[in-house]
Amino acid sequence: MTTSRSTILLRGFTKHCPRCGSGHLFKGYFSMVPDCPRCGLHFERESGYWAGALAINFVCSFGLIIVVLIALLVATLPDVNPVLLLGVLLPVAILGPMVWYPHSKTLWVAIDRAFLQRLGLEARPDE
Repeated sequence: MTTSRSTILLRGFTKHCPRCGSGHLFKGYFSMVPDCPRCGLHFERESGYWAGALAINFVCSFGLIIVVLIALLVATLPDVNPVLLLGVLLPVAILGPMVWYPHSKTLWVAIDRAFLQRLGLEARPDE
C-alpha cells in the first residue's frame, strides 16, 4: 500500500518518520537518530543530504521574520520605534531557526520520500 504524499508531508512536519509514522526520531532537540527506530529507514542518504533541510529552515525562519516585521510596522505606523523592532526581531531571528530545526530535518526527509514516490523510485527498505 502506498502512503499519500499529504500523509508523508504531514508526518515529516510533525517530526515523525515519513515511511511508517513513528516518532522518537531525535535523541535530543538537535540530534536526529540515523535510522527510524521502527522501520529502519536511513535518513541521510548521501553526503550533503541535509542541505535541503537547511534551505527549508532558512525559508521558514526568514518568512517568520518578514511576517513579524510587517505586523510590527502595521501596528506602529506612522511612529515606528526602531528599538521595539530590534527588541522583537532579534529574538525571532535567533530562536526561529532553532525552533524550526527538527521540523526542517524531518520535513526534508518527507519531501524526499514524496518525490521518490512520485517518480516511482521509492527507496529500498534498507535505505
